[in-house]
Amino acid sequence: MAPWILPLLYSLILLQSSTSSFAKFQPRYFPSSIIGPSTRSVASNSEPYKTKYFTQILDHFNYIPQSYQTFQQRYLINDTFWGGPNAPIFVYTGNEGNIEWFAQNTGFMYDIAPEFKALLVFIEHRYYGKSIPYGGDKKKAYKNSKNLGYLSSTQAMADYATLIIDLKNNLTATNSPVVVFGGSYGGMLAAWFRLKYPHVAIGALSSSSPILQFENITSQYSFNNIITQDFRSESENCYKVIKGSWKQIEDTASSHGGLELLRKSFHICKNYISGDAIEGWLSTAFVYTSMTDYPTSSSFLAPLPAYPIKQMCKAIDNPSLGNDTFAKLYQAANIYYNYTGDVPCFDLADDSDPHDLGGWQWQACTEMVMPTSGNNKESIFPVSAYSYTGHAQYCEAAYNIQPRPTWITTEFGGHDIAKVLKRFGSNIIFFNGLRDPWSGGGVLKNISKSIIAIVEKEGAHHVDLRFATDKDPKWLRDVRKKEISILKDWISEYYHNNLADSYTN
Repeated sequence: MAPWILPLLYSLILLQSSTSSFAKFQPRYFPSSIIGPSTRSVASNSEPYKTKYFTQILDHFNYIPQSYQTFQQRYLINDTFWGGPNAPIFVYTGNEGNIEWFAQNTGFMYDIAPEFKALLVFIEHRYYGKSIPYGGDKKKAYKNSKNLGYLSSTQAMADYATLIIDLKNNLTATNSPVVVFGGSYGGMLAAWFRLKYPHVAIGALSSSSPILQFENITSQYSFNNIITQDFRSESENCYKVIKGSWKQIEDTASSHGGLELLRKSFHICKNYISGDAIEGWLSTAFVYTSMTDYPTSSSFLAPLPAYPIKQMCKAIDNPSLGNDTFAKLYQAANIYYNYTGDVPCFDLADDSDPHDLGGWQWQACTEMVMPTSGNNKESIFPVSAYSYTGHAQYCEAAYNIQPRPTWITTEFGGHDIAKVLKRFGSNIIFFNGLRDPWSGGGVLKNISKSIIAIVEKEGAHHVDLRFATDKDPKWLRDVRKKEISILKDWISEYYHNNLADSYTN
């Protein structure tokens, strides 16, 4: 039924990973690339991106025979605005899903391409979309840990570097400056790509990328604390109703006839339900509404109005509903799940994956271990604490592997990030909106003159990457103007240095 219910697929990752029953229904909120849904989509512009495939090697880091297997990696390209060899190339470092999904909703690159005369390239992440190893056979690629073992951030970035270099050679554009863009996990990849492959990309715009959401660098309570503040700042009553609802749902579910009452109250379709499932369904709505609390209407995971948290709290605070908590919650959930009003009932058992996000479960069980499930006494969700043991138990049962929670900081850094990046990093923009729960794990302060943090207190999850509209608030227009100015400085410096080098030689 509803693609926006998809994140519930990942709820099992947190099973038994908290010290309260809330872990049973709290979804694993991966940094899914909710790249600002927009009322405008490049998909309507006569399919502006051409689909191409690149023959990619399976394993970049070993020389055993199976490493030399290949697969077809998809990428999308638009040369409409490109000024030709020497003109910039803007590359989107693909996230955990279908690359068309991101290309259709990442309007910032498309909006600024004419000004920069830039070539646009969106590269699909291995094991997602149509970029599936083992002959494109997803069942075989996902069959076991042996086959999934080639799905990692380091392999993905090596893919990007290999493809970009080959593409530049084929276009006789070896001197074209490359800037990488990404949001959420894609933003993490963009920042890390600039650090790992500075000879390939001259800079990176890393939007809403929680590169510090590992180990104990960022508090496990940060994520849900921000969600709590988002709702509480809108309405104290709204916050209290949600906070007090979980026990009421649990008590009702355990009472005689309680599940049928919950089914009717929340218009759940006629299939098996539980109190935990309903709580998970509701919490998903609150979390993703917080992430996508955009100042204009959106339609990425689901059609949403501008400032959806405001609309949710307006529904909860509606005096005509009296003291009927379930009616209030149902009306609030409708803002996220059924704003268009055309869904007759909600199928909590739906396991469809229209955006090909399934591989993230493996990544969360290997290297992308980001504790976010902690809830203190003020949290809008029940008190709980993250437990690595529970997380590891799930991964052992699902894949017969143990996570490597310290690998990301070993590979890319994270501890004392300012001190480290000041020594060797350059040309990275970190954008974070403070209404985004992932911002707690982001870089929020300037590190150097060229590693710049743009922080907007009203911003949500990579809102800067959305298409520009005439309804955008001034603060959002100012964020984009600043990003464009920085990009121009990087590219100008690149051309200046190239010219100086040519004179020297």
